[in-house]
Formats: sequence, C-alpha cells, structure tokens
Amino acid sequence: MDLLAAALLGIVQGLTEFLPISSTAHLLISERLLGFRDPSSVFTVTIQFGSVLAVMWLYRAKLIGVLRGLPADPNARRFVAMLLLAFVPAVIAGLFFNDYVKRVLHESLTVMAWAFIGGGVVMLLVERFRPAPVVFEADRTPVGRAIAVGCCQALALIPGVSRSGATIIGGLLFGLDRPAAAEFSFLLAMPTMAAAFAHDIWEVRHNLAADRAAEIAVGFAFAFVAALVVVRPFLKFVGRSGFGPFAWYRIAAGAALLAAIAAGWL
Repeated sequence: MDLLAAALLGIVQGLTEFLPISSTAHLLISERLLGFRDPSSVFTVTIQFGSVLAVMWLYRAKLIGVLRGLPADPNARRFVAMLLLAFVPAVIAGLFFNDYVKRVLHESLTVMAWAFIGGGVVMLLVERFRPAPVVFEADRTPVGRAIAVGCCQALALIPGVSRSGATIIGGLLFGLDRPAAAEFSFLLAMPTMAAAFAHDIWEVRHNLAADRAAEIAVGFAFAFVAALVVVRPFLKFVGRSGFGPFAWYRIAAGAALLAAIAAGWL
C-alpha cells in the first residue's frame, strides 16, 4: 500500500507541477487523504525533483545549445542571465519566509483553499484585462520583464498559490503571450526547483532512511513520467483555450476544500 500511495502521489506531483493549480497543495492534501506519513517532508522534497528533470529532458536541446554557446554567444549569455535574475526574488523570499511557510502555512488547509480561490479569480481577471502581448518567445523575454515575473514567482511560497500559476499570471501581466508565459514558467522552474531541492535535501539529510528508498524511487519515477506527459499538451492547450479552465478549477477546488473543512472531513 505504501508503494501504491507513493506512485499515486508521484502522479499527482508530476501532473500538477507545471499546471497553474498548485502542486504543493495537491500533494499535501493527497497525502492526508491517503494517510501517507512523510516525516520531515523527505518524500515530498525528493519526488519534486523528478518533475524538474522531466522539463530538463524536454528542453535538453535548448539547454545543451545554451551551454555550448556561453563562451562566445551573447544570446546564450543573455538567456542565462535572464533566468538567474528572474530567480533571485524567489531566493530572497525563501531566505526570509521559508521556515514560517513550512511550519505554519503547510499545515493550514484553509490557507490553501483561499489561495486556490484567490488565484483563480486573479487568473480570470488577468485573462480578461491583460495588456496586449509584446513578447512571443519565452527565451527572448527582456530582462526587466523577466525580473518582474520572478517577483510574482516569490508569492508561490504560499501553498495553494502555485509557482507556475504565479509566473504565468506575471508573464501575462508583463506582456508575454499565453504560450510564451507558460514556457517561461517551465524555464524558470529549472533553477528555482533545482535550488529548492538542493536546499531542502540538505536540511533533511539526516532523515534519509534506507527503508524509505523504495517509496522515494517509485514516487520520483512516476513524477518524472507524469510531468513528461503533461508539459507539451499543456502548451498546446493554453495556446488554443487560454487559462480560464484552470481558473475555474481552482475556484471549484477551493470551494470544495472549504466545504470539506466545514463538514469536518478534513
């Protein structure tokens, strides 16, 4: 049962990480529903890196080209600088608020529910009133706009906000079109989530028990495969249909979560 739960949680993580619906909240809620115990969040921390590796694999040609071009290609250096500068606000927010978020907010289903609803409402408003897009390729996002999107990403420390949702909404607000905003979110996830994984795995290093290795391996593998499956179709879907369906899902999920809390089910 533990391995089955680990597989299900890996699928939840991989499917939701790059959709604007908050993977962290879905994972924490799913763990409670399944009765899955995760002391020190070792399992959660580890399987999230499976999603990161999936995106790195999908964009491997771009990443290899950038690495090869760093010594001589100004475009490659600008690309790296853009991502690193956009990543900085999340680092600063994490240094100041990470402990409080994990100790307090991760335990509050009510916070997650209202974050679901608030994020959905904001997404609908941004879809309706966003400025006309001026950036149509994610890797050509101007540095100033990239930093502004990175500031939006910092809000994703709050469970239920969604890292991808915050960066996508920020991208739309700062002039990226829908596919470019989604792809920029994927690209920015690579340094952000890799750094978060390195930080968190160092903090829980003393709790990495060998008897949990099978659970972690199963969750990691399923998170990798699920993320691999969802990214490309997601880009096509938002280019065609926008983010409205995800916004309504967030509102419905938040309302259902509040109802479950009020009924004493969670």
